[in-house]
Amino acid sequence: MRGTRSHKWLCLAAFSAVIACGPSFDGAVYRGDGFAFRVPERPASWTQLSAEGAALAYRDDSSNATVAVNARCGKDSDDVPLAALTRHLFIQFTEREVTTEEVVPFDGREALHTVMTAKLDGVPKSFDVWVMKKDGCVFDLLLIAAPEKFPAAAAEFRKFVSGFATVRHDG
Repeated sequence: MRGTRSHKWLCLAAFSAVIACGPSFDGAVYRGDGFAFRVPERPASWTQLSAEGAALAYRDDSSNATVAVNARCGKDSDDVPLAALTRHLFIQFTEREVTTEEVVPFDGREALHTVMTAKLDGVPKSFDVWVMKKDGCVFDLLLIAAPEKFPAAAAEFRKFVSGFATVRHDG
């Protein structure tokens, strides 16, 4: 009986360790594979959703917009310029028209901030994109909105972006 109890506790501890190693989000801090970041409180109209390729994603039905925050770490992007990392996000899009492209201070580094319109399968969308490299990781913050709703959506998104910060990753 004693050996069985020890085995159960060992299995529970191992299971807990596996769970703790996976991505987590407590509403303010997201911890992923080799990275962690803090985001401000989301606007009330944003609903969190699960989206492939994004650490965090939100949908704002009132402005027909989607927000995504992603990070990836590793040596693959160490020498890749911010402009190339940004363009890579839009490989599948056509009729890309950049209206703003500026290098700005962001979380103690430089980020490339890009505002553009593009089409996917003939449907026009407006984008507000922030790309930063920090501590061996690339962080992307994106807003995708219908062009007619973009100004209002962008205002809320930029408040969100201004509260973004990387945090120490323990693990």
